[in-house]
Amino acid sequence: MKTNILGLPVKESELLVKELNTLLSNFQVYYQNLRGIHWNIRGKRFFDLHVKFEELYTDAQLKIDMIAERVLTIGGTPLHTFDDYIKNNKLTVGKNISNDEKAVQLIVNSLSDLLKIEREILDKSGEINDEGTNSMMSDFISEQEKTIWMMNAWLDESL
Repeated sequence: MKTNILGLPVKESELLVKELNTLLSNFQVYYQNLRGIHWNIRGKRFFDLHVKFEELYTDAQLKIDMIAERVLTIGGTPLHTFDDYIKNNKLTVGKNISNDEKAVQLIVNSLSDLLKIEREILDKSGEINDEGTNSMMSDFISEQEKTIWMMNAWLDESL
């Protein structure tokens, strides 16, 4: 089996790059959704949510960079065009959302969809002992599960 400079199998790493690029694309859509609801939120909860949405999009921006750098680290090229992002997107695109509950529900749904992609990557990276990708996915999953819990608590819904 041919391995790359990191000691990871080349063929499996190429498949992992594809999955990471799918995650990258979906995070870009999630980020843009967050920017939109941050800009457009209205109502009595504006001040709290405006700040929270900024916190979330800042975090998403950091994760986007981490994903792209992981793609590069394992020998791939990160996607970087809006056309590629849309082609690989699995998330609902939020447009003109100004209602607080709709905005928070969009976040919950988006994070739930991101978790599905991340768990697939976690399984595949585990199979080839790619600890770098495993660690990153585990961290993302833990943070996003907590955010979903908090957002559902805000919505007064149960998991």
